[in-house]
Amino acid sequence: MAAKKPEKSRRQLAIVALAFFGPLALATWMYMSGQLNPTASSNNGALLDPVLSLEEVLPASPLLALVDSQWLLLYAHDGDCAAACGEALYRLHQTRLMLGSEMDRVGRVFLHGQSAPDTVFPEGQHPGLKTISDKGLANLLEDKRPKQLMPGGIYLIDPLANLVMYFPPDLDPRDMVDDLKHLLKLSRIG
Repeated sequence: MAAKKPEKSRRQLAIVALAFFGPLALATWMYMSGQLNPTASSNNGALLDPVLSLEEVLPASPLLALVDSQWLLLYAHDGDCAAACGEALYRLHQTRLMLGSEMDRVGRVFLHGQSAPDTVFPEGQHPGLKTISDKGLANLLEDKRPKQLMPGGIYLIDPLANLVMYFPPDLDPRDMVDDLKHLLKLSRIG
């Protein structure tokens, strides 16, 4: 009868050890095998990885003067601003308006090519839109755009002058607003 008592104690000790170390071993295995990595994301736009500091890459860019504790939506177009360009600028304006009370935290920038901005759209059509010309920035944006996504979209720049996200031109503006509201809600800057 005395032999059964140590055997029962060992079994109980093994159960307690398994209860403690079992989940730890399972979690370690899942992490190492990649089973815990999320496969889907909640954002609609494309996060640019790695995030790029424009101050470090283009310290003389005129865009840096516009980053004033605001998030920036930037549309880049090199050439004559025809129907697609005008539609993108309108979508940029509407997206900002759809942010409601948060719209003051977001600015709009049009990065144009050789065409002077006053010939691109009539005076007063896009109040508050900042316009700049910067070939170096245009080249950088084209290089950083995810190649699987269509060109002609909108870039998001955070208040610290980091290039953060790209919204393709075929993305529904409501989806872009969802991403922006989520970022603005979580952001402690801008």
